Amino acid sequence: MTELPGESQQSRINGFLDSVGQLFVTALEMVHTRLELLFTELQEAMESLVGLVLWLLSALLAMVLGLMFGGLALVFVFWDSHRVLAAVLVMCVFLLLAAAAAGVVLARLRAQRSLFATTLAELAKDRAIVKAPP
Repeated sequence: MTELPGESQQSRINGFLDSVGQLFVTALEMVHTRLELLFTELQEAMESLVGLVLWLLSALLAMVLGLMFGGLALVFVFWDSHRVLAAVLVMCVFLLLAAAAAGVVLARLRAQRSLFATTLAELAKDRAIVKAPP
């Protein structure tokens, strides 16, 4: 059986369209996977941030109350002899603790990994694959 020239060209066009369709489906699947990864990372970051903020507020409240009552107790102990000195020393301790806490917070913020690092790495791999010569 002999093929007509139009049939061969039509089968090539159909094959090409099938290939383009498969390429489109593959690209959509890649985008879907990357978006899932992005939203998973976003959800993990939000959960981590909410937990961190709640613990930070709890610790801050407990620390402030403890230090306030401790400072007041110290001032009351030295009320008759050196109340101003006791108040200044208590204030200095509060300021040192605040500076130390600020240093810890800054160190933790610097140590955190960048948001969406995994997603960006995967997208960089995808870009390298697409740019690679065939």
